Amino acid sequence: MPKLACVAGEPSGDLLAAPVLHALNQIPEMAGLTAYGVGGPLMQAEGFDSRWPMETLSVRGYVEAITQLPAILRLRKELLNTLIQLDRPDVYLGIDAPDFNLGVELKLRAAGIPTVHFVSPSIWAWRGGRIKKIKQAVDRMLCIFPFEIEIYARAGITASYVGHPLASTVPIELDVKGARDRLSSFPEIKSAGLERADFDGLVIAVLPGSRGSEIEFIAPVFFEAMALIANRLQGQVLQFAIPVATPRLRPALENLAVRTRMQYPDIQIHLIDGNADTILEAADVVLIASGTATLQAALWKKPMVISYKVPWLTAQIMKRQAYLPYVGLPNILAGEFVVPELLQDSATAENLAKAVLHWLDSPAEVLGLQERFSTMHETLRRPTGLLVAQALTQTITEARQQRPSRR
Repeated sequence: MPKLACVAGEPSGDLLAAPVLHALNQIPEMAGLTAYGVGGPLMQAEGFDSRWPMETLSVRGYVEAITQLPAILRLRKELLNTLIQLDRPDVYLGIDAPDFNLGVELKLRAAGIPTVHFVSPSIWAWRGGRIKKIKQAVDRMLCIFPFEIEIYARAGITASYVGHPLASTVPIELDVKGARDRLSSFPEIKSAGLERADFDGLVIAVLPGSRGSEIEFIAPVFFEAMALIANRLQGQVLQFAIPVATPRLRPALENLAVRTRMQYPDIQIHLIDGNADTILEAADVVLIASGTATLQAALWKKPMVISYKVPWLTAQIMKRQAYLPYVGLPNILAGEFVVPELLQDSATAENLAKAVLHWLDSPAEVLGLQERFSTMHETLRRPTGLLVAQALTQTITEARQQRPSRR
């Protein structure tokens, strides 16, 4: 029976890995597959055995990781001991999270366990020197952006372009009305006593992140910006919809919503468990924290304002190691600023509100942006889950063929 060990350290990794597991279960050579390691609810729904909590690894930035370091090191030690000594897999799949996964892959490859890494670290954007460690740690790199293949070919690293899985889950043509119908039927909306007509007006999606540190640093200014927007659009039907990435984030977001409603009683803020895709499809414009979700918003062809805040020291370290002038994936893929980025000191409520309102007042610009995003969508659309599953199957087959036969 084939065995796959996998680590997805955050909700975006869970989203990436679930289609892979689904595809693996359809491949005859992988019948009876056992998949285990670190994963989230989407992976577990595909039969994945998550033996360690994903939340332990869901941190971002140097300063934030320091407080979580003991738990991360403990998880890493237990993981390596399990995979090398107790329950050896046929292949290890690291999903993104390079700071954690590359170190694990280095140890496993040295122990003779094949390693595959899905989602190239952003060596084209910052910390390009990591490609040396990648060459030592990874048997095969699976790239989600087409331009990455040439970088690995020059370094002598086996790599494959598999497209971005999100591009296959988002339809090319949108159904905004249908999304708003679905949105109005959610329990969170019904419990608030709201009618369907409320979603015939403006809908602004607000995505403040999926980590506790993001909610701490960026969510408060997002809520302040929402209040300014609502104040300037008085008299219009306006709804703010916020997908709550994980249950543990809800208390902090509810607290911010309550505080905002105390100051602006008429503001309509809806915290909805998950369902980011429905909220994005229903939206007129998106206010969003930098990360994988910005690509998700681009695939839904939405004008957006990207923002981010981290502790000062983290920002300084990242700034000195960056190669590109932009951090948002839509801008990186476009090679220019097609949507605004308001980071650190520029991420004020006034600036964010002004940028969101600009999109609402600029239909011609929105149309041009949607055309750019449609082209981007077509480029990234591949049967990603199947391609990754096939690469893993090939890696296992090749590894078994190279093992010395028993007499």
